[in-house]
Amino acid sequence: MIAIAGAKGGCGKTVTTIGLAEAFGRRGTAAIAVDADRQLPNVHVAGGVDREPTLEALEPGTNVDSVAQSSPRVSNVGLLSAPEPSTEVDFGTAFELLEADGVRTFVDCPSGAGPDVVEPLSAADGVIVVTTDGERSCSAAETTIEMARRLEVPVLGTVLNRCDSVPEAVESWTDVPVLGRVPDESSPLTNEATRVAYDELAQTLERRASPDRTPVEYDGDLLPTGIDELDRRLGGGLAPGSLVAVVADPASQSEQLLYEATAVRGTLYLSTERSAANVERALEAAATTTGNPTVRRLDGGDEPGAAMDLIEKLPAASTLVVDPVNALESGDRDAYVTFLDDLKEQLVATESIGLLHCLDEPGDAAHRSATTHAVDAVFEMEAVATEAGSTLEHRLSIPKFRAGGRSIEPIELEFGDSSSPVESVGDDS
Repeated sequence: MIAIAGAKGGCGKTVTTIGLAEAFGRRGTAAIAVDADRQLPNVHVAGGVDREPTLEALEPGTNVDSVAQSSPRVSNVGLLSAPEPSTEVDFGTAFELLEADGVRTFVDCPSGAGPDVVEPLSAADGVIVVTTDGERSCSAAETTIEMARRLEVPVLGTVLNRCDSVPEAVESWTDVPVLGRVPDESSPLTNEATRVAYDELAQTLERRASPDRTPVEYDGDLLPTGIDELDRRLGGGLAPGSLVAVVADPASQSEQLLYEATAVRGTLYLSTERSAANVERALEAAATTTGNPTVRRLDGGDEPGAAMDLIEKLPAASTLVVDPVNALESGDRDAYVTFLDDLKEQLVATESIGLLHCLDEPGDAAHRSATTHAVDAVFEMEAVATEAGSTLEHRLSIPKFRAGGRSIEPIELEFGDSSSPVESVGDDS
């Protein structure tokens, strides 16, 4: 149940709702676009169907297909109109009925930030915030984000409508990933370019959805890393405020570990070598389930300072990834040590965890000793050939773990197909 919201009218919520539902339909997943705006209903207008029947007709025992009208463009997608303004609707109950029918549901929320928005928004499992590149639209989107957080509704990310690039205001949202951009076209539900954009959005949501995990049993208030076997060995995860060095050969699959860690909570992913677009492509192609991290590129100059500008906006109980940290290690030692101290303080203050990807190249990291001394744990990953020599096993050892000072046995990791041939090791993006 995904709510599509944005406090400013005209930002494209309705078309985004229908466009995403139809994109899932084209992928073979039954979906429905529900209009929750009783004051200004528009799904039936934009979708090209009749005003009746409405959400009011959805009752226990009623088949959704008998209420929702089929989209003229995608047959396995339903469009469900909003009831009249005077009609009382229990959105929570209605959504449960839709969920019981096994359809993927997208809810077009009203504009603004009043009670009419709160009801459908609070009943959803997550929200996608829609904005254009205008200052008022971005400001209104921030209002929607704040409202969703007050209601404890996960913000899955933002869709930039009629945008050629990412607005500067959106770039500052370190905890709201950009899921995609939709071009400005006069017929967005039939135009090829916009359909491709919605198809890519659906692929992103489907590929990077939060995994259905069986909770790891542990004592204490720990944060799971997202790597199940590792969390079991650690008693459930890492203490809030923990900083970890992930040390690995550049030609290993260590990036897959970082990608998997993005699936369990909001993540800020800082890249020092690859563009944000290339990191996002790698996440899409990852052999494991990933989340929707906010990806930012650190471009030359004062990397520690630029990194801290972003890290200072880190939200509570989140994950930080710096990939790789080598570029930051290569500068002035005093400045880098100060960065590590400030980073640790920010992780403690926000009760988050940080992963520093340390590429193990001789002479490449001038201040690696400062990194390994500052962190709370060191995870060393290596690829080991099996006895037959045709496949690889990925082994994680933990030579340093401050919490309790206990020893942890090496862990065998699996990323996607565990029978990967040896010659494929070098391709880790």
